[in-house]
Amino acid sequence: MRIAIKPSLLRWACDRSGRSNAYFVHRFPQLATWLIEAAQPTFKQLQDFASASHTPIGFFYLSAPPVDAVPIPDFRTVANTPLGRPSPDLLETIYICQQRQEWYRDFARSMGETPRPFVGSLTISDNEIAAAERIRTALGFDREARREASTWTEALRSFIEQADTAGIMVMCSGVVLNNNTRTLNPNEFRGFALSDDLAPLVFVNGSDTKSAQMFTLAHELAHLWLGRTSVSDSQASEAPDHEVEGWCNRVAAEILVPIDLMRREFQRAAPIPEEMARLARRFKVSTLVVLRRIRDVGGLDERAFWTAYKAEEQRLKSMARGSGGNFYLTQAARVSKRFARALVSSTLEGQTLHRDAFRLLGFHKVETFEKLGHSLGVA
Repeated sequence: MRIAIKPSLLRWACDRSGRSNAYFVHRFPQLATWLIEAAQPTFKQLQDFASASHTPIGFFYLSAPPVDAVPIPDFRTVANTPLGRPSPDLLETIYICQQRQEWYRDFARSMGETPRPFVGSLTISDNEIAAAERIRTALGFDREARREASTWTEALRSFIEQADTAGIMVMCSGVVLNNNTRTLNPNEFRGFALSDDLAPLVFVNGSDTKSAQMFTLAHELAHLWLGRTSVSDSQASEAPDHEVEGWCNRVAAEILVPIDLMRREFQRAAPIPEEMARLARRFKVSTLVVLRRIRDVGGLDERAFWTAYKAEEQRLKSMARGSGGNFYLTQAARVSKRFARALVSSTLEGQTLHRDAFRLLGFHKVETFEKLGHSLGVA
């Protein structure tokens, strides 16, 4: 069976995929004839094309290309200018997280969980220092305990666990579901928050440098305390024009490196590279966050700050990232331990279909599901 598809839809699917024209020409030699309507694809060919372009197959039956839009408030900018069309990777990541949140909200209600009082408990008129202290207190974010962490990576892991214990699902992944060929681009987004008083959720782009992920987490947590759902491209260096983003950035910096401690700890006579490294070890944060705080206490002017920041950013990006490690630990981090434990338990108790659990987790093997349950201590 041949399917009549408008050429404009095929071109739109190619463009939005982010893949090159050469890729589609090589993968689908018949594409040129489809584009001039000299031939039509079979249903199987259309399925393959939809998969290759990351496009829901139903879109090809429309009369004109749809307008892609992020389904939540979008605060992403480049030089304070809103970004253009979102990628399929970003859209699919938001959609699956919304589905997970919806599932967990129903689960929480069935278990008699009470709303999280911190969600929406702050406003942007609140003082950033006081707001950061309230967030640290709610999370049990002990500044001195962090100092004892062996690395800032360990401190980040502890930060995520503290948020999980407080009732927040923190999902950290660098790919769409478990598809390692679809890497999320940190230049497009670094994270997002889905505010809900029963099922608050934060997503952190795991393909970003490890050093950037802690700041993203702190920034998105600030969004939850405001009760503001949004997608962000938060960076420690930025002072966004948008008042919500600017407030969340300032609070994030204060959560990680309190300004009063920074003023006491910063040694102005020391060379910046050595001082940056020392303070990063002291506070167990990235050197980029430390550079921002050095600027905040007057240790660097704007020009010197940006020179140092860009050089350090390039150094961090050039560092090889670690391997994925244990699949089941990675999987739990991708969907949050809180969500994974709840979903596995509900499925084993017969409250959730295996089919639905597999869809939300992003894999399809019973053996994988059982091993994930064992790794979480719920199977």
